[in-house]
Amino acid sequence: MHRHLKIVVATAVSFVAISTIACADAMPPDIAEKIAALGRVIAVPQTNAIYAPLHSMEPYPGVNVARDVRYGPADLNVLDVFTAENAAGGQRPVLVLVHGGGFSVGTKKTAGSPFLDNIPLWAAHNGIVGVNVDYRLAPKSAWPSGPEDMAAIVRWLKANIASYGGDPSRIYLMGWSAGANHVASYVAFPQFHAADGSGLAGAILLSGSPFDPTVFDMTPYKSYFGDDASRFASLSPTPGLLKSSVPLMVAYAGLDPPGIERESINLIEALCGAQRCPQKVFLKTHSHISEGDAIGTSDTELTDQLLVFMKVSKPTN
Repeated sequence: MHRHLKIVVATAVSFVAISTIACADAMPPDIAEKIAALGRVIAVPQTNAIYAPLHSMEPYPGVNVARDVRYGPADLNVLDVFTAENAAGGQRPVLVLVHGGGFSVGTKKTAGSPFLDNIPLWAAHNGIVGVNVDYRLAPKSAWPSGPEDMAAIVRWLKANIASYGGDPSRIYLMGWSAGANHVASYVAFPQFHAADGSGLAGAILLSGSPFDPTVFDMTPYKSYFGDDASRFASLSPTPGLLKSSVPLMVAYAGLDPPGIERESINLIEALCGAQRCPQKVFLKTHSHISEGDAIGTSDTELTDQLLVFMKVSKPTN
């Protein structure tokens, strides 16, 4: 069944805020029941087990994958690029996934699993060059290694993504969970920018935290941010996001842990208060993990919004 998106565009202080009403395919009821039963926790293996049967495994017909391309000197400074084999002429927008993991764990690709290949694979199937990245982790690497690595990624993309069919002027960083903090920090702190104004066409913050370390429980994250609470205010990306002109999409889930949900809500309210309202996406039946695991399935609640934000036409087949 073909669906349609109604787009309302409003201009506010040199920033275009896009509100969307999406008639999208939502989470199937049987899966919704399983996700609801898990509750408002970060249940990675349990959620992956629910969604894995809905995804294909490598090799991916019609898609070329360049693995572990180096973008910087550290062992974890590597990325994967997904491109459609039958891509028509011209350059395509670029979607870069920055995984989560509480700053100390996580990877772009889990052996024997469709995750997180499912996200750049979805991109390649939808007229986008998909990029999946690793980055340095705590405790070996502390703040500001995150925004530093985001800058190295952007520099590499500016110099190289055209050879993969990507448009270096249409780079979108999508950070998930802790990855959203890295993306937000890169946008918010101009000293890390790899190009004028960050070099991004937009940034997507998916169930991110922390956006305000002065109110968020930082106990699990001190290996990255340090023990000195007096420094936390200076490490918050929120003030810089309020000043930035980079278009933002802020998405969060109804079954996010309460503290993470509050971070997204508070950021949206702060941005709107500064006449910088982002594209807001509330995924009522999703959890912190299911929102990303569902990408590439029949559940298009989030991906329809991504296509709108990136100004990419939804495939009609």
